[in-house]
Amino acid sequence: MNYSAIELNVDDRVALVRLNRPRDGNAVTVELATELLDAITRCDGDPSIRAVVVTGAGTMFCVGGDLKEFSRQGANVGRYTKDVTHAFHAAISRMNRMDAPVVAAINGTAAGAGLSLALATDLAVAGESARFTLAYTRAGLSPDGSSTWFLARHLGLRRAKEMALLNPVLSARQALDWGLVNRVVSNEEVLGTAMGLAKELAFGSRSAQGEAKRLLLAGQNESLETQMESETRAIARMADAADGREGIAAFSSKRPPTFD
Repeated sequence: MNYSAIELNVDDRVALVRLNRPRDGNAVTVELATELLDAITRCDGDPSIRAVVVTGAGTMFCVGGDLKEFSRQGANVGRYTKDVTHAFHAAISRMNRMDAPVVAAINGTAAGAGLSLALATDLAVAGESARFTLAYTRAGLSPDGSSTWFLARHLGLRRAKEMALLNPVLSARQALDWGLVNRVVSNEEVLGTAMGLAKELAFGSRSAQGEAKRLLLAGQNESLETQMESETRAIARMADAADGREGIAAFSSKRPPTFD
């Protein structure tokens, strides 16, 4: 696929996915969502890609769905909305199921679906000027993009309801205090910091990181005993796999591991 609404670049084991509609705040359209799904699918299927960074072009991360485009759909808006969410949700699902960790470089406002996308990454770095708001109900809409699943898990139900019903705008520091992001840095350092984390992750065990991601995701809905059984099966698989054998041997020999 030739991309026009996003950019995808791969260098030194790290893929950089950049939402590329800066004039529109990188707002989500069918085209952008479809291209994002294709890019994430490529990252999932390429074992040489060990980590992914998602960011936005210009001064915004993503302002949410393109409501101007929604308005132009007229009587077709319901079908159009389903087409957008079909691709966008598939991209978010694949991000969370694939092995490669995903780091958000939040370079500006993350609103609506943009906040949903930020919430769905594994780690998030925000610039000082970044702002976070859900904003759906302000437009007479309900949240999508996985935000109703992730938000309560990040914030707790009370604060999640506050975000969904009152639509406060959080500063980067508030987002850090509330647990929405991992780090806040100067605006100039956002992408570099996120890429640094991604490069650190890229030299870890891709398969072990994938297992950890999926276990943490599933563990929020399982009983203790079911989750421990899943942990047992996963660590047994990993111990007998190439990365597990290398990690154990490296630890025993007191040397850094070299993962495939």
